[in-house]
Order: sequence, then C-alpha cells, then structure tokens
Amino acid sequence: MKPALVLIVRHALTPTTGVVLPGRSRGLHLSDEGRRQADAVAARLESIPKIAAIYASPLERARETATPIARARRLALRLEPALTEIDIGAWTGVTLKRASRKPEWAIVQRHPSGFRFPGGESFTEMQSRVTTALGRLAARHRGETIVAVSHADPIKAAVAHALGTPLDLFQRIYIAPASISAVAYRPDGPAVLTVNSVDGDLARVVPK
Repeated sequence: MKPALVLIVRHALTPTTGVVLPGRSRGLHLSDEGRRQADAVAARLESIPKIAAIYASPLERARETATPIARARRLALRLEPALTEIDIGAWTGVTLKRASRKPEWAIVQRHPSGFRFPGGESFTEMQSRVTTALGRLAARHRGETIVAVSHADPIKAAVAHALGTPLDLFQRIYIAPASISAVAYRPDGPAVLTVNSVDGDLARVVPK
C-alpha cells in the first residue's frame, strides 16, 4: 500500500511570535511578514503535483496560513481541532522572558513528559492528541498527499514520535514559522522525509 504523505506546516509569523506565549488565545492574526510567508508556502507547494486535502488548526494564525494553500489548490479548508496549540492554561499570555524565569521552565525544557501546564494540558496529552489525529488523517488519505497546518510544539511532538525520539528530547527539534516538515505514514510505520524546511524544491521529498 502506498503511504500517505503529510506535509506539516507551522503557521507563519504573528506579532507575538518569539515574544509571548499565546496558547489558544483567540484573535491573534498573522503579521504583514506572516502573510507574505503564508503566500510563499503556497508557492513552494506548487511543486507538489497533487494535494488531496488541506487541514488546519482552528486558531486564526493557522487558518490564515492555510488559506492561500487552499485557495491555490481550489480546495476547501478543513478545520481539525486536534491540530490546535497545546493548552497552556495559566501561562496563556505570559512573555517568554517571564516564562523562562519560572522554576518550572527547566522541567518544560528537560522533562516535558512530566509537566502539565496549570489549568491546561500536559505535553504527553498533547502529543497523543496530535499523533492520533495525524494517523487518522493519514488513514483517510492513504496513497495521497495532504497538508496539515499546526503549531510549533504539536509539530515537534509529532516529528519526535515519528522518529521514535523520546518526548523528553523533543525540545531539540526546531520548527520555524512557515516551515514544512514531511512525514510518510506507511503501514509499517512513519518515515520522516524532511524537517523544518524553509526553502527549496519540495518535489524531491514526495515518494515515487
């Protein structure tokens, strides 16, 4: 059976990227640069001959990144709640500078499998949610190529799972805004084809 190829896209830049932890806050839109990045992602994907479906996290920044891709392919954008950002609970809206000063920050970086955000989600729950969703979408689109637009931590967790990397090491994976990671979901397990691709021809990663 042919694998399902999932092109996992991180949403493009927002005004708070790298400054604030927005979590699942509503009303956060792409910046001007982010909109240019989203258009550039859609242009890069033109080298992929056939895309069967476009899925996105329901948060605005993900939908706005996915919309140019869906428009270029004349496909409806499908919202997938399980692709949403990790629920950081009481940390929502905290600056990265302030978060890095919290005593729990070392746990988040070195032992995330043992951490739950106060009033929110654990990293383990987030990884299970996202990998289950991607597996379900891959099963739905066996032999096809699809796009899934999500967020940094969920993508890092999905890539770590596909690589067989322990969750406690997932912070070693970097996922840039508007980057593309490609995973082929095969009957005998996933194969990671590229991670954090920000330029170049994507056609080479498509299994023949």
